[in-house]
Amino acid sequence: MSPAPGTPAATPGVKAPRTIFGALIVGMNALGSTWILLLILLVTSDAIGRSFFAHPIAGVPEMVQISIVGIVFSQLADAIRNDKLTRSDSFLAWLGQRAPRKRHRLEAVFLLLGALYMGLAVWGSVPLLVEAIERNSYLGNQGVFTVIVWPVKAITVLGLSVCLIECVRQALRAWRCASED
Repeated sequence: MSPAPGTPAATPGVKAPRTIFGALIVGMNALGSTWILLLILLVTSDAIGRSFFAHPIAGVPEMVQISIVGIVFSQLADAIRNDKLTRSDSFLAWLGQRAPRKRHRLEAVFLLLGALYMGLAVWGSVPLLVEAIERNSYLGNQGVFTVIVWPVKAITVLGLSVCLIECVRQALRAWRCASED
């Protein structure tokens, strides 16, 4: 079915946000994508500065190091939401052809295990965020370049929390599909 005239065509495999939570996931993904673009510009500028002007930009390795973590956790929920996480689902595909209900139930179990993992990760990350805030932790060398780490730790906690919720939502959806088949 094609979209109505004047409406943009949907990207195959990408779900449009229908809720505030969906918009949050899409917004976090957009933040990660923008962050990647800015990081590319920073690294390119540093390379040009090093090569042509013998003047590198201070702190680029630290910014790349801390950015990778922030980017991953800002985009992870969108990967879960759109079934883009790397996994081997050959068995699930095989099971889906023979016993769709069992496939959906097994998918729900996998997603609940993912939610459990995300919950454990949040539980372990919150104290690290609190510690980073209390100690005013930074990365880099004082006098040369420093970057405060708590914002990225906050993005990590937020990203893990959103992933936990999305795993539970997807597990409930899979369980409902098993009941409908």
